[in-house]
Amino acid sequence: MASAKYPKVAGYELAQQIGGGGFSRVFRAVNFKEHRVAACKVIVLTPETTEKERKTIDKEMRIHSQLKHENILEFIDAAVVELKHQAHFIPGYYMLLELAAGGDLFDKIAPDVGLGDEVTHFYFNQLIAGMEYIHKEGVCHRDLKPENLLLDVAGKLKISDFGLSSVFMLKGSGRTRTLTERCGSLPYVAPELNSDLPYEAEPIDVWGVGVILYTMLAGNTPWDEPTQNSYEFSRYASGEIFQDEPWNRFSPAALSLLQGLLTIDPRERFTLAQAFAHPWCIRPSQLARKNAAALAEALTESLRTAGDLDLAAPNFTPTRAADEDEPMLSAAHATQFTQTLMLFSQTQTGTRYTPHLTRFYVSIPPDQAMHIARDSLTALGVSCKDAPPTGFILRLRIGGQDARKETFRGWVEVEPFEYHGALGGFCIMKKDNGNPISWRQLWRALIESPLMAPHVLRKEAA
Repeated sequence: MASAKYPKVAGYELAQQIGGGGFSRVFRAVNFKEHRVAACKVIVLTPETTEKERKTIDKEMRIHSQLKHENILEFIDAAVVELKHQAHFIPGYYMLLELAAGGDLFDKIAPDVGLGDEVTHFYFNQLIAGMEYIHKEGVCHRDLKPENLLLDVAGKLKISDFGLSSVFMLKGSGRTRTLTERCGSLPYVAPELNSDLPYEAEPIDVWGVGVILYTMLAGNTPWDEPTQNSYEFSRYASGEIFQDEPWNRFSPAALSLLQGLLTIDPRERFTLAQAFAHPWCIRPSQLARKNAAALAEALTESLRTAGDLDLAAPNFTPTRAADEDEPMLSAAHATQFTQTLMLFSQTQTGTRYTPHLTRFYVSIPPDQAMHIARDSLTALGVSCKDAPPTGFILRLRIGGQDARKETFRGWVEVEPFEYHGALGGFCIMKKDNGNPISWRQLWRALIESPLMAPHVLRKEAA
């Protein structure tokens, strides 16, 4: 097994792990011959992998590969390496996907602030367009949430992760069926899933779309779960919540759309067609006519106002030329949109594509910074586990639950960075799963923690 390696997939080599942990990993994959870059999702097979788990993965690949739309992450190809080949290759399912080089949409949103009305309008219409296509293909997504909405190199929204999706309609006959499986994350699931009765497929996704619209506008999810156990949901059901922040600052048109999408009775809930025809949606987009840089500026306005970008991308002078491979790999992601988003970091080896805006620089060496990060995160109630370093990069595995009881997992990585002739550190927090907004809140809490705050480097005065 020591000699086992990752196989080539449709001419692509797995170059660098960019996410995931445990049995599911995501790599940046490169076709050097054609100068193309993609993502490869790897689900590792073990002797303990059950037949049911295999069928679930097979279904995900079968459904995703059939969906072709500009607002759906493209499924390029796939390969399966069975256990009998483990002497040569690492067994698993290999899904070659479009690389969403713009990163998570919700990584660009300041918590409890949200996006402006125009940016929300721009991306919400793309979400509706993608979801309407998915439903016309007879598929219900069933796992709509912020972490499954990504951006490509030009800033276009991409719906991803069809692991919980299900076919509810036969395209040929139009015959539909109800669904019975309970799945999804509690803050985003529809209230009818609280019963044991079968449910209609399309209204489930409509509810998820409504929660995402709220999250775009408010910078947080509306409730923990759609039951009477949630104080916010109880006030929503009674109508009392509309006097509260942030509901009372939404425009009348936006509030009307939200209430239509988040109608508790699925029989009365808006359809996607009704949402598309709503006055808030059909008005002309002011951003659609602007260039990619203007879109990126509008998208990150709340982060600039909060000072987050000054921490993620200070204006240091690079100290050394980049390594010979990085320019080619980064060039595939270098567009007006990604550069304006500041998805390129200054590192010890030069400028590098870094899709995570949850990053910062410190004036202390990496080992000291990692020690402080571990202690500070532990004090915040986060589970921490040391991981083997990757070359000169120190790594810490972290996990826990956010304020909405959603599970999160990810990494803290610290690498050397020379600052004013002294050894400092470049720190990145990479999320594997969880709400991108609460991940940003954790990033901010670490930066502002008493032990870390004195060492964090800010943007230098011009």
